[in-house]
Amino acid sequence: MKVVLALGSNLGDRFETLQGAIDSLFDAPGLDFVAVSPVYETDPVGGPEQGPYLNAVVVAESSLEPRTILDRAQGVENAFGRVRAERWGPRTLDVDVITMSGPAAGAPGEVVSDDPRLTLPHPRAHERAFVLVPWAQADPGATLGGRPVAELLAGLDKNSVRLRADLTLQEPA
Repeated sequence: MKVVLALGSNLGDRFETLQGAIDSLFDAPGLDFVAVSPVYETDPVGGPEQGPYLNAVVVAESSLEPRTILDRAQGVENAFGRVRAERWGPRTLDVDVITMSGPAAGAPGEVVSDDPRLTLPHPRAHERAFVLVPWAQADPGATLGGRPVAELLAGLDKNSVRLRADLTLQEPA
């Protein structure tokens, strides 16, 4: 199945944290790297006053269950000092499972889950330029909820999402 993960960081060495997260996500079997987006600097959305984020999207293939991928993502967040003190507050690392799709989902469709621990597809991804802009770069033919990501982007303000051409994430080590 195709897995889309959104990464974000606005505390500490943001770029090194994103690269470390990519390396850590793929250091165990079951998740195979496909692509990573360029890095974007973005304004925070919601929550308290805080500094800008670096964001990227990673596309992978996996046969793991959605909750296993979530557990891995949260383990990586914890390894990078993620503290969940304030909703939408600043963080060293955020790894969100955006969507899973493919044959195991029942034809080529998306996995749909209303599990309170993991809602799929991500319930706010369609309105977040900081997810959709990098995702469209990593996977130009991507769809979310049956709609092309590029189409979803057309209705969003993208001014707060700025390409950081000076920063390039590498495939996992």
